[in-house]
Amino acid sequence: MPALVSKAARRLVSACLALTIAPLLNAAPALAQEAPVATGEGGDRFYCEERRLGYWFYCTGPRPAETPEPAPPPAASATSQLDAITAQLRELKAKAILEPTPANVTAYIRFQREQLDRASLFSDVWQRAIWQDPELDYTLQRPVSTLGKMQWQDARSAERSAVMAQLGARYGLFYFFAQSCGACEVMSPIVQSVASTWHIAVRAISTDGGPSRHFPNYTVETNQRTRMGLEPKVTPAVVLWDALKGQAIPIGYGVMSADELQDRIYLLTSKEAGRDY
Repeated sequence: MPALVSKAARRLVSACLALTIAPLLNAAPALAQEAPVATGEGGDRFYCEERRLGYWFYCTGPRPAETPEPAPPPAASATSQLDAITAQLRELKAKAILEPTPANVTAYIRFQREQLDRASLFSDVWQRAIWQDPELDYTLQRPVSTLGKMQWQDARSAERSAVMAQLGARYGLFYFFAQSCGACEVMSPIVQSVASTWHIAVRAISTDGGPSRHFPNYTVETNQRTRMGLEPKVTPAVVLWDALKGQAIPIGYGVMSADELQDRIYLLTSKEAGRDY
């Protein structure tokens, strides 16, 4: 009797399970058909479309490598652009000369006018920049206007006179001349006048043994120019002698005005190279 009961119970349970599971099995194909398939980029067609694996399967494949955008070409340098303008101007000019048709000549004139306008603009901006920045204005050091130049020359002359007045205590002059030298006849009184004005001692040396009416107490050369490193064939020659350093400073050769002679002495004794230009 118990065996019959257990059999009946098992049959009852099986029937209940069949009734419960059958509707789910029948609904599964419909759910699979309704379920969206996430194929994504690069998805596998077999897994994502044919097998229809449902919600829990994400068909996202690897993305293709992005192709980098080509870099823009480098901008032409200002130098190359200017060279191109110059080349085009020359080409238009040559064409207008070789084939002087109205069209060719007009094209050259128009292009040339454009470059003239460009140059005028540059010149105008240049001038405005100088006006607004005193460090760029060279005319503050060397004026070009009449009034400014007069003021600068007066100040420079006063400074030069102050320097020249002190030279006699340290410097002397060697003056090389020749009796047969026509330029020496012009230069001798100039040297004498400058030396007398600033009380600078002068040692006149005759290179050919002849006398000088401006320097009666001359001496005859005994290879002094060579020892000083001077050009031995050129007269007249003026050399400043620095007694403190025992150094010869060549001033110049040939005929010079008194103002130029004084200016050279002033610059060589009081101004470093590059400080006065």
